[in-house]
Amino acid sequence: MASQPGILTDWPWKPLGSFKYVVLAPWVVHTIYSLTASHERDLVYCLILPILMARLVHNQIWISVSRHLTAQGKNRIVDRGLEFSQVDRESNWDDSILLTGHIMYIAYIILPEVASDLPLWRTDGVVLTALLHAGPVEFLYYWFHRALHHHFLYSRYHSHHHSSIVTQPITAVAHPFAEVLAYVTLFAIPQFATLLTKTASVASVYGYLFYIDFMNNLGHCNFEFFPKKLFSLFPFLKYITYTPSFHSLHHTKFRTNYSLFMPMYDYIYGTEDESSDETYDTALKRPKDTPDVVHLTHLTTPDSIYHLPSGLASLASNPQTPKWYLCLMWPFTFGFIAMAWIFGRTFVSERNSFKNLNLQSWVVPRFTKQYLKGQRTAVNELIEEAILDAELCGAKVLSLGLLNQEEELNAYGQLYIYKFPKLRIKVIDGSSLAAATVVNNIPKSTRKVLLRGNFNKVALAICNALTKRNVQVAILNKDKMTKLHSRLEPTVDLTLTASYDAKIWLVGDGWDEEEQKKAAKGTMFIPFSQLPPKKKRTDCFYHSTPAMMAPPSFTNMHSCENWLPRRAMSAWRIAGIVHALEEWNINECGSSTFSISEIWLASIRHGFQPMESPF
Repeated sequence: MASQPGILTDWPWKPLGSFKYVVLAPWVVHTIYSLTASHERDLVYCLILPILMARLVHNQIWISVSRHLTAQGKNRIVDRGLEFSQVDRESNWDDSILLTGHIMYIAYIILPEVASDLPLWRTDGVVLTALLHAGPVEFLYYWFHRALHHHFLYSRYHSHHHSSIVTQPITAVAHPFAEVLAYVTLFAIPQFATLLTKTASVASVYGYLFYIDFMNNLGHCNFEFFPKKLFSLFPFLKYITYTPSFHSLHHTKFRTNYSLFMPMYDYIYGTEDESSDETYDTALKRPKDTPDVVHLTHLTTPDSIYHLPSGLASLASNPQTPKWYLCLMWPFTFGFIAMAWIFGRTFVSERNSFKNLNLQSWVVPRFTKQYLKGQRTAVNELIEEAILDAELCGAKVLSLGLLNQEEELNAYGQLYIYKFPKLRIKVIDGSSLAAATVVNNIPKSTRKVLLRGNFNKVALAICNALTKRNVQVAILNKDKMTKLHSRLEPTVDLTLTASYDAKIWLVGDGWDEEEQKKAAKGTMFIPFSQLPPKKKRTDCFYHSTPAMMAPPSFTNMHSCENWLPRRAMSAWRIAGIVHALEEWNINECGSSTFSISEIWLASIRHGFQPMESPF
């Protein structure tokens, strides 16, 4: 939102929220009717809806590529981070496409004699479109853009756009409604000129829209890719096409580089930034980031690909929950699954900065079910490859997230230590901090808990810690209690019970989740597993999986970690960061557990905070 919002700031369909696409329903119905009921089908009219969908896909491709490449760091221009506030501010990037769709449909209805039955190509119309863009459109935009930087208009409209210092492709269309109306009017000049002179074609009308989208995305993608040799061979190109670094300077310095897509007007009127060439050279030479800490996670469900930072921004910025409309995207989902299976290797998903550390999250392109269904050899090969790659990158610590550190898979990471005894990178399974978060999530007044699920390394550490708080741990199965007792310290207070009346349940993997129905009203379920249990009760409380809130100085957080809320991080991920900050020169894997009190206090000392209780 602009600092002092002016009139026509909000979009007309803002009250509809995510149902805003319904405004196109009448046009869609009419298009379908014209296709089925009319013998004379107009290609131009029938292409409007597919073109709108193609523009959405085109913009999404730019978003995904931009986020993926800027996470790697190579050729990144502005070395700052995105935040949730910017993601929310730019979440209506598709509004401009809806608007142009309405305008195209209305123009066709008003001017049917000139807008219908256009040829696929007319050279004179394409040339006229190019000349009108380079002349009137670019010229008028330049001066209008400069006017928008006057205090009156800037505070009411354009400051909304400039709130994004670090740009991403959709920043290009993050404007108030009135400002977009002005831009659409400018871009309509070549369109209506060719229509009125009867030189328009499908190529000139829809090709111009593609050109605008392409150049808008290019200028805001925050990574440089124009080869320097291109400008050496064709020096005049610097005046007729901008580069991502050229426009990026406008977002960091505000009073330079006003041009739309052609910098010639900045050179004519002396507003080009003196550091344009230097910024361009610096971005081209920028290498990939060298992480200090790598967190290795994996995909969960097939739909989780859309929740990645490089997926759908609206989904990635909120906790992962099932969405009905993702079922409609099954062709894309199936294609991504096939690509991950055939060509997949671990990739960089997210980068963060905290204190003096460069942090990266890497994703193993395998799903939860593939970890559980006899594909452990292939998965272990991917994890081994990631560990060796992280060591080559110079990383100090690698933390294993989700099922990458299962006991049945690799003995909590111990397999890799045995296989590569000369590893310099420290492998962390995070069990100690996971146990610490669970213990500290249990209310202080608790005197009895019910333990359900597989008794893994985290469960053992929890039991050992609870005995120091005089908390009794109840077990339902005698054989399991005997087996658990043999692995615990002698002082741990275990008791066999047939009752489900405990108000605190500690739940892991491998338990019958239908047992939730036997719990008393108001029971709190606290998971100690990486994956959350299914919520089957509305009269009980569910804590998150082991996690903590990141401190404010933790930057570039613009996506949620799986099902966790914003700015929450899993304990397994935080453990690797804390080990690097404390410079603990040890591996935390296998059967050994780090001191849970020591790592808990270290986490608090570095600014991580416990999650709020659901009570």
